Amino acid sequence: MQKAIYTTVGIDELLPHVQALKGVGARFVQMHAERNVDDGSYRLVYTFINVRAAQEQIARDGNYAIENLVVEGIDQYQEIPSISSYYPAVFPFENEAHDLFGLAIADMQVDFKGFFYQVSTAEPMSVITPEVKAAREKAMKVRAAAEAKARKAAAEKAAAAGEGAGDTAGAAVAQPAAAAGSDAQHDEAAAKAALKAAELEAKLAAMDPEKAAKVRAALAAKAARDKQKKEA
Repeated sequence: MQKAIYTTVGIDELLPHVQALKGVGARFVQMHAERNVDDGSYRLVYTFINVRAAQEQIARDGNYAIENLVVEGIDQYQEIPSISSYYPAVFPFENEAHDLFGLAIADMQVDFKGFFYQVSTAEPMSVITPEVKAAREKAMKVRAAAEAKARKAAAEKAAAAGEGAGDTAGAAVAQPAAAAGSDAQHDEAAAKAALKAAELEAKLAAMDPEKAAKVRAALAAKAARDKQKKEA
């Protein structure tokens, strides 16, 4: 007989919990997304079988527990980290959550170079426009360049460190290397921001104009609040 365990976690807690499950030998079963009709937020449920614990439980009394991680209250434009680096089998489920609900699953490890199968119809299917396609292609190129720049910077820093802490020539190389890594991170962050902005505009364009205006107003109000908090 199966028992279900549900653990509610925040988005920022998802990966540590998944890593812990992977560490104890848990097996990924499925993941599904659903929409809360009351407030329009989204809920993700990730299901695992803790294989080692299940074997012990079955041997003892014929039962085992299915463990579920639940992430609730997700906004449609909130970035959700992919768990595909731990469980590649999650890819079709994450891809489906994106295609059906337009949820932003970030850093998928098996993602057909960042492109999804999309159709040109309104919600609940996702919409792609030439602007979004161009922004994604640019983001992919910027990310590749940033990663190459960061790898080069790390190699230069490691080489400089190998020459000894007191080597002034090594220090002179290490400092530009660190700066290059910082520039690469800045470039990638800017590309991500541009991509998110383009995708948001595409989603707003597909909405009813009145609804789109309300969403724009809500986003502008949130941006103003965030700015005030940073300046406080």
